[in-house]
Amino acid sequence: MSQQGISKVVGQALRETGTRLRQLGADEIFTRHRPRMFFNGKMPWKTNDTFIAPNASVIGDVTNWDRSSVWYDAVVRADSTYPIEIGYCSSIGEGSVVSTLPAGQTLKTGFAPETFIGHYVTVGAGCVLKSCRIDDLVEIGDKCTIMEGAIVENNTKLEPGTVVPAYGRIPKGQLWGGNPAKYVRELTESETDINRYKNNCKAIHAVAYDHMVEFLPVGSTYMQLEELEEEAAAAEAKKAA
Repeated sequence: MSQQGISKVVGQALRETGTRLRQLGADEIFTRHRPRMFFNGKMPWKTNDTFIAPNASVIGDVTNWDRSSVWYDAVVRADSTYPIEIGYCSSIGEGSVVSTLPAGQTLKTGFAPETFIGHYVTVGAGCVLKSCRIDDLVEIGDKCTIMEGAIVENNTKLEPGTVVPAYGRIPKGQLWGGNPAKYVRELTESETDINRYKNNCKAIHAVAYDHMVEFLPVGSTYMQLEELEEEAAAAEAKKAA
């Protein structure tokens, strides 16, 4: 049997085993879901301290820099010919979708319709970002939508539910909100303090690290092994006594 045939048979066996374990109420089951998925010859790249939630989907030509995080149910989908980049200590909130325009489509500006998210950026829960550019030190509230060709400059903040239309621009140091996005006010000096952005992102990374440590790729069966080893050692010590 060829290697491909063996992989198919083994994969089917694992899926059937996982289904049966689920029926029996087992906690540890096999799953077909892959947080990182190879697509069109590209595998998402991440560092050792990048957190990708076990039920998130990061697909294709995606770069996740140090201390970045993609939270539960989020989808980062670079399945066209255009890449997605998530910068240092930036986070994609629960249920958010980050994507690009389909292959072959271009922006009116002439730039490639890739999605770029800079350093120390917080993307809230339930957001949609498509072929846009987010500069460094940006806070995006929950359920915001940022369409293709839009640019959000550094040291800015979007209120929850803000919709930035295609090719829109959010200038540096301002607060915007509404649908479509409208200028609200200039951010205060304390609001644009770099350390405030950094500390907020570092706090998110600290929580992400705890989640990453709890969800080990091999599951939690090692705990049972440690218990068995402790029991065996205790039994040996009792015999020796």
